[in-house]
Parts: sequence; C-alpha cells; structure tokens
Amino acid sequence: MPATAVVTVVNSLSDLADLPHVQRWEPWTWEISSALAILVATVIPWLATAAAPPDEAAGEGWRPKLRFAAVHLTALLLFSALHVAGFVLIRKLTYAAMDADAYMFGNRFIYELRKDLISYCVYVGTFWLLGSLRRRRDEPVRPVSFDIRDGARIIRTSLSDILAVSSAGNYVEFWLADGRRPLMRATLAAIEVELERFGFVRAHRSWLVNAGAVTGLRPDGSGDWTVELGAVEAPVSRRYPQALERLKK
Repeated sequence: MPATAVVTVVNSLSDLADLPHVQRWEPWTWEISSALAILVATVIPWLATAAAPPDEAAGEGWRPKLRFAAVHLTALLLFSALHVAGFVLIRKLTYAAMDADAYMFGNRFIYELRKDLISYCVYVGTFWLLGSLRRRRDEPVRPVSFDIRDGARIIRTSLSDILAVSSAGNYVEFWLADGRRPLMRATLAAIEVELERFGFVRAHRSWLVNAGAVTGLRPDGSGDWTVELGAVEAPVSRRYPQALERLKK
C-alpha cells in the first residue's frame, strides 16, 4: 500500500511535468484510478498463488508445470482485464463529473497487459514469499532430544535415534538405533500426540514409526506391508493407508 501511494504520486508529478497542456487534475485521475483498480484486482494473484504456488511447478513431470502455467496465465488475463476495466470506469465517471470531454481509452489493452505482467509477477512473488515465511514461523521447533522415563531413570535420546515405538501392555517400548529397547509407562496414543509433529507416523494400532528413518518397504500380501528401519522392522496395516503413502515418500 505505501509503495502504491509513492508510485502514484511520482507518476502524477511526472505526468504534470511532461504534459503541460493537460488539466492539472487529469494526471492525478489517471494514476489514482489505476492504483485503486489494481488494488482491487490484487485478489486474483493472491488466489492464484494459493492455488498454484511457484514451488509446486518444480515438481517432477510436466503436469505440475502445465497446471502452474495454465492457472497463472488465466489469472494474469483476469488481473489485467479487471485493472483496465476498473480504471477506465473511474476515469469516465471523473471526466463526466468535471464536465470535460469523454475519456477515451482506445486500443491499448496489450500495452497495459505488458505492464500488468510485471505487477502480477511481483504480487505472486510477494504472496509466495510471505506465505513461506508464515509457514516457517508456524512450524514447530524440532527438539534435539526426547526424554524416555524408564522407571526412575530418564534416558535422554535424540529423536533421530528413535526408530519406532510399540505398545507393550501398560507401557510403550522405544526401539532405538543402538539396539536398546527401554520401556516407559504411557499409552501409545499419548506418545503419538507428542511425536507426530516431528515425523512419527501411526502405521499400526500397536506401532508408531519414524518416517525419517525408513530404509525400505516391502508388501506382505492382503494389503499389509513391513517397514524397514535399519535393523528394526515394523508392520504397516492396510487400515492405515495414509501412513503407507507418507512412508513411501
């Protein structure tokens, strides 16, 4: 908004200096009407960026790139059309109110489209950057370690060293990369609440696995799978299809 105001004032003063034969209110009308119309039209690149963010275009294959191009080409044309229609309407109304000759836009849409392309790209880049910064700010800070309370003892271990967690009656069993299997009195559901934010996936009613530690997957038939976590293996139930898709990534 401040940048738009600055550009409007600078362009208006430049027009007054370059076009001494026009009425003094005309350059201000041209620039203010353009600024108001483009601010309204800004909703289009905002929606287009949400629907097809630039980072998705980097995906494998041609489909993401084709979708990105189609969404943003359509949005650009809508953005420019709304911008032009808006400022032409405002200028016509202003010229009529000033009892001046009718405002004539002429055949200048391609000229305006070229300028709007720059504005559109700036808006998309800005919205994408702000969205990325917001998502990064909202991401939970990954803790360095997790405390496993094994009786009166506390075992502080790195999250990356926890390969899986399994249910063991009134306890849960932690499967660690160094081969240790400490027990902790808790439910698997409670541990899932603590660890799911950090890449742990419920793959079975009795198993929670570290998606970042997956070294292999193999089908067992009937839709069930086994996930390999180094030397540790854990079941993946067909009743958890979303977990399987996540572990495959």
